[in-house]
Amino acid sequence: MNIIIKNGRVIDPANQIDATQDLYIANGKIASLGFAPHGFAADEVIDATGLVVAPGLVDLSARLREPGYEYKATLESEMQAAVQGGVTSLVCPPDTDPVLDEPGLVEMLKHRARGLNQANVHPLGALTAGLKGEALTEMAELTEAGCIGFAQAEEPVRDTTVLQRALQYAQTFGYTVWLRPQDAWIGRGGVAHSGPLASRLGLSGVPVMAETIAMYTIFELMRATGARVHLCRLSSAAAIELVRAAKKEGLRLSCDVGAHHLHLTDADIGFFDPNARMTPPLRSQRDRDAIRAAVLDGTVDAVCSDHTPVDDDEKLLPFAEASPGATGLELLLSLTLRWADEHAHGQCADPLARALARVTCDAARIAGLSAGTLGQGMPADVVVFDPAARWKVEASALASQGKHTPFLGYELTGQVRATVVGGHIAFRRPH
Repeated sequence: MNIIIKNGRVIDPANQIDATQDLYIANGKIASLGFAPHGFAADEVIDATGLVVAPGLVDLSARLREPGYEYKATLESEMQAAVQGGVTSLVCPPDTDPVLDEPGLVEMLKHRARGLNQANVHPLGALTAGLKGEALTEMAELTEAGCIGFAQAEEPVRDTTVLQRALQYAQTFGYTVWLRPQDAWIGRGGVAHSGPLASRLGLSGVPVMAETIAMYTIFELMRATGARVHLCRLSSAAAIELVRAAKKEGLRLSCDVGAHHLHLTDADIGFFDPNARMTPPLRSQRDRDAIRAAVLDGTVDAVCSDHTPVDDDEKLLPFAEASPGATGLELLLSLTLRWADEHAHGQCADPLARALARVTCDAARIAGLSAGTLGQGMPADVVVFDPAARWKVEASALASQGKHTPFLGYELTGQVRATVVGGHIAFRRPH
């Protein structure tokens, strides 16, 4: 299908483009920007007057719940949520049931996702068999099956010798290891940030040092092995400072934060709101402010949705018993724009472009994907959105099967009008 997206403000941070231009799509690729290719005839025209045209969003952490947790969400519902939120490429952690530690499971997931013809799914393979932290998986075979890296999801590797071997193996073959730094013992069983609020509410705490102790270990192993590591969903000011120092030292390191950690603090737990139960937990205002500043200066490379759909039976419980997690695919764009509006505005010349970079080209670079840019010849993954449109976060407005988010009732700006994936219109909002 040949598509023209007309009269939109094209923002492509990867190529430093911010101008009102027409975008031409042919044969599933970006054909040109600003002028029609020779002999181009449009099958479809999208009028983007007053709208922003940007690369499709790349989400570095989206649980699709298949296989094994279809009662929480299905591939169909979550892929619809992705394109409705402008997300065209998503990385899914391996903590499904069964765990993504066999090539056949990865191939099945990729095949199912391709059949839906919506967003592009890029699985992470399990670093260890069954995520048990004992035996390494067949990383080469999992890579051939379509894995873009290896992770432990929320399961720490208790045996540092196993983690060392995993990093040695990954370094040999040029794989990236994705780790969420969390000490196996400190804060185990904790449900909220260790601080005055958790003490007042009588909730067991997860101290910041559970994150930083794990990071010291990871950095020592990186120095010994030379491996490339991506740290997932950092939550504290102390963690940000360690990343800053490690990058200055030259370690092959990148990191991301969850979009809700850009805005919320442990105070948003309020009166034990289970929707605010997260992993890692929402932390103090100081931590939140440090994360906001680090996204601006590039210490934090990317923002992800940390999309974790949870069903009513596991969420509508007392805070400490509720399953952690929130739906996020449809909020990623709006929450990133809100960060640009509240924090980057006035601190950098192009806050909107800076915000979009963190969820497009920067995220794609971390994952090693040909995505996140509108360069000529690149896959035609495009989002068209109205940056000024306001919408209210309500369960009925969400396509995801997971309806739980701490932002329920909030009014956010930034609404997706159309999402193009691989040159076909995967989502178009009715007027």
